[in-house]
Amino acid sequence: MMHNFSYVRLFFLSGLNETMNLRVVLFSVTLLCYCCIVLINIALIVTVILDKNLHEPMYILLCTLCMNGLYGTTGFYPKLLWDLLSAVQVISYSGCLVQAFVIHSFVCSDFSILAVMSYDRYVAICRPLVYHSVMSKKRLLMFLSFSGLPPFCIVATIMILTSRLKLCSRYIDRLYCVNFMILKLACFPADTIVNIIVSNLIITVFLFQGLFIAWSYVYVIRTCVNCSENRAKFMQTCVPHLTSLLFFVVTILFDVFNFRYSSNLSPTIQNVIAIELLIIPPIMNPLVYGFKLTKIRIRILSFITCKIK
Repeated sequence: MMHNFSYVRLFFLSGLNETMNLRVVLFSVTLLCYCCIVLINIALIVTVILDKNLHEPMYILLCTLCMNGLYGTTGFYPKLLWDLLSAVQVISYSGCLVQAFVIHSFVCSDFSILAVMSYDRYVAICRPLVYHSVMSKKRLLMFLSFSGLPPFCIVATIMILTSRLKLCSRYIDRLYCVNFMILKLACFPADTIVNIIVSNLIITVFLFQGLFIAWSYVYVIRTCVNCSENRAKFMQTCVPHLTSLLFFVVTILFDVFNFRYSSNLSPTIQNVIAIELLIIPPIMNPLVYGFKLTKIRIRILSFITCKIK
């Protein structure tokens, strides 16, 4: 007979059990990684905010992407650093739900922002004459709201549905809390049917966003084929976006693979796959755009040169 722990407000995170003998090394590497993420994202955000020449839709969307990266990683790294210094890795029930909410909403918002950025590139290359009227300040604000508010509301709904479940275990076999790991602890699997249905509906919505991105780039590539000027614009502005999108999709696929086949993988590999979504996109997005977009690169280099002098 299973015990009902639905009123217990504490979970044990067992993802670090196999690697605690390396806690000092892991703490140092994790702290360095988090500092790098914070530094490079803030550098790009401040650059865009302070330079009026960068107050254009593409750069504002990039700034939003970096802000979202800081938001998502803040829900993970401070808790991981604390766990690496603790003898026992625990998290409160409410803290677990909050962490799951932050990480899931970060992922959903990231994909929505990338979808809006693909539309921005479509208008800029395929309809350049109406770009400023289509991507006006009012419409840009609407797109930013679209990339932020619906994901937050959707994930909040999922977490509310999850919070109603009766749980029969205190142990989460992961470095951090995510919704599907909490669902695995449910006393009665039948109670999770609503959660699964809602989750599948949400996945369908984001699949349509993926199709929209693909549709945008079909038209962009068709437009660029016969025009050298558009090809140059594609290489300058679309390649960074496609690179960020590729990193994001690959890390998501690896995370799904980890969830499906985790029993066949060693704990170390599971941990690496589990955290790559919170390492690769937040680091690569500002680096890829910072090096590729001329305006941002020149502005950052001029600032560094000025400080050195």
